[in-house]
Amino acid sequence: MGKKKKNRSKAKLKKRLEEDILDFFNRHPTKSYNYKQISSQLNIKNKHKRRLVMDTLAELERTDYLEEVKKGKYQIKLKTSILEGRIEFTSEGVGYLVSEGIDQEVYIFGRNLHHALPGDRVRVRLFAYHKNKALEGEVVKILERARTQFVGTVSRSKNFAFLVTASRKVPYDIFIPLKKSKDARNGQKAIARITDWPEKVNNPFGEIVEVLGDPGNNEVEMHAILAEFDLPYDFSGKVKNAAENIPDHIPDEEYNSRRDFRNVCTFTIDPEDAKDFDDALSVRKLNNGMWEVGVHIADVTHYITPNTIIDQEAYERGTSVYLVDRVVPMLPEKLSNNVCSLRPNEEKLCFSAVFKMDDKARVHDRWFGKTIIKSNRRFNYQEAQEIIDHQREEYKEEMLKLNELAQKMRKERFKHGSIAFERVEVKFLLDEIGSPTGVYFKEHSESNELIEEFMLLANRKVAEYIGNVPQDKKPKTFVYRIHASPDKDKLETFAEFVQKFGYSINMKDNKTITRSINELLEQVEGKGEQNVIETLAIRSMAKAEYSTKNIGHYGLAFDYYTHFTSPIRRYPDMMVHRLLARYLDDGKSANRKKFEDMCEHASDMEKLAENAERASIKYKQVEFLKDRIGEDFEGIISGVMEWGVFVELNDSKCEGLVHIRDLDDDFYIFDERNYCIIGQTTGKKYQLGDPVRVKLIRADLEKKQIDFLMLEKK
Repeated sequence: MGKKKKNRSKAKLKKRLEEDILDFFNRHPTKSYNYKQISSQLNIKNKHKRRLVMDTLAELERTDYLEEVKKGKYQIKLKTSILEGRIEFTSEGVGYLVSEGIDQEVYIFGRNLHHALPGDRVRVRLFAYHKNKALEGEVVKILERARTQFVGTVSRSKNFAFLVTASRKVPYDIFIPLKKSKDARNGQKAIARITDWPEKVNNPFGEIVEVLGDPGNNEVEMHAILAEFDLPYDFSGKVKNAAENIPDHIPDEEYNSRRDFRNVCTFTIDPEDAKDFDDALSVRKLNNGMWEVGVHIADVTHYITPNTIIDQEAYERGTSVYLVDRVVPMLPEKLSNNVCSLRPNEEKLCFSAVFKMDDKARVHDRWFGKTIIKSNRRFNYQEAQEIIDHQREEYKEEMLKLNELAQKMRKERFKHGSIAFERVEVKFLLDEIGSPTGVYFKEHSESNELIEEFMLLANRKVAEYIGNVPQDKKPKTFVYRIHASPDKDKLETFAEFVQKFGYSINMKDNKTITRSINELLEQVEGKGEQNVIETLAIRSMAKAEYSTKNIGHYGLAFDYYTHFTSPIRRYPDMMVHRLLARYLDDGKSANRKKFEDMCEHASDMEKLAENAERASIKYKQVEFLKDRIGEDFEGIISGVMEWGVFVELNDSKCEGLVHIRDLDDDFYIFDERNYCIIGQTTGKKYQLGDPVRVKLIRADLEKKQIDFLMLEKK
């Protein structure tokens, strides 16, 4: 027994020594060492252990972890030498590589970042690694900076200043010499540009390029949010001038070359506060008893030609950005609110999708082409709903017929597997200076569905026209809106979670899954767990994006889908208009690589815009609650992390964190798979979806953070 115990002890020592040696080499991947140097670095003085170091080095060389670069001198051997990709950061400031070259996470810790910043394209050298251990790497070259300007708060002292960056994912503050501070005062928000970053200096050097103003001011904060995501909040003088030079009148040749819908009943239905109207519907009954429905979309690309200054600006922006209190448009106001906007009683140029439909909402024929329209009336959603509900007002027959057709299309869509994601949308009531005075929940009515169904129809039919070709033909290059099937593991985890609430999901096949999810979303409507389950259902799905490689749209259950209907606010729709016009004229297929790169950029800008919108909502949530410190609230656990639980308040949908350190009745362990934290001693559990009562203890506008104290679990 004594000999066995001694052998086990020796094996443990050897394994620990092997790990220590590899960790040391991982930290010094470009250097070589002999056994004496390693022993010294690991503070090993015992001659028997030093001998074991020598044996371990030889063993690691035999097992391909090290290589003997000179007699007796070893260096780490790279399993995969070099990878290129984009670097991102966790909220704790740890870097990780996003690369197509590897499907495993590669972590890059502070000492090996070598001044890389979030979004930078980098070349990374991988360290050798143990089986089942996460990969680590070192940035060896920054190939392309994602950005050099950052927003933050000025911290000023007698001799110098720093810009304390707003993002927790940027782990460096920028050193600003006073002469380059633009006289920014201590505590003001500003934008700084990095000008230099010497290799052995921890913080970058920079200069203030714009002083935004004092924190707490609504204009300053909204501009700061846009700057944080590197999004513009105004157009340059050159872009504005180019827009102003676009003529308002319609040339005579356009009347002759376009299909004329000016005498057909046409109207727009938009939100009450909308300023740009890029889609209109026309409807009329045909002699054969069918219905002609026109989906008319502003012909933006008639006014904006490729590679002009306005086109380049629109491409860079990718999309309009919707903050809590404003829209930052993709196109200058002259175009978005005037020339291209389908305002009532004005003749406008459109690109249209026109359908012949029967009373069962089946499409018998479709036509795509350039048109000229004259909208008879502008409705908001509430006005349109009034007609649907009470069957009165002018255009009653047209509105009711369109709604009837839309509801039939909607029923058919869900029958074929479309998922009914319709989350509660929270809006803030704002006073004249932009401060939140209350919240309200945006209703989703049949008038919304009316517009939604006809836009979906146009988008789907345009995509089918280009992509659905005979098997012996290759489809031409096109821009699709794609949505991949969900990850099976995520769905199974979600299915396990909803069982705790008494619900179930049938995982037999895709069609059964979508039917089950729709039934689940109906069952949770109006219940306390509705928002949590809807949020998790969305998270279990892939993210929709743009691509020239069509894989269909899982969420809508469409084999072909695109974005054709919003060219005033989305650049991909402009791309689709240009490609469709080209192919209607029998043009050759466009360059796929060029359009794929453009799709990737559009998807990236869409994500940035969504992040900015979320940041503005979070800021308003904090601002809304900042005067209610000490008050108690009812809520529901909306998220669970290793550092605590997020709670969403029932009355306002504002979300804040209960830090795990403030749960002082036990030591809590995070259970990721079951979305909960569990007390080690008591077994007390806080799980996603649990109703709770909390006290508001902190509302930090600068960090956009709300902190709660847990009072009780319901």
